[in-house]
Amino acid sequence: MNKKELLRLKRHRRIRMKMWGTKEKPRLIVKRSLNNLSAQVVDDAENKVLFSFSTANKEFKAKAGNSGNIKAAALFGELFSKTAKEKGISKIIFDRAGYLYHGRVKTFAESLRKGGMEF
Repeated sequence: MNKKELLRLKRHRRIRMKMWGTKEKPRLIVKRSLNNLSAQVVDDAENKVLFSFSTANKEFKAKAGNSGNIKAAALFGELFSKTAKEKGISKIIFDRAGYLYHGRVKTFAESLRKGGMEF
């Protein structure tokens, strides 16, 4: 691992100490790579992943060709919030996993809010 990744993991551990997802308000974790975004909703009380979604899914690839840009992050947020609403999740704790609140992560969060998620 390079130094930037180690620093991000250090930030994530520090942030993670203060976050705790429950069944009523689960934690949404964002993972960012060069080509994709993925997110999962976790109930920390039961150590259980409630559901996950990624820009690498066939459902998403059918709607958006490129998945590593800001437009794709906005579409991903809309689809993710719609799926979360169907599963009965409307309030979350947003865990950016040590990434800066900038670019694709920020666009994803804003489109989640636009889709009706509260955090």
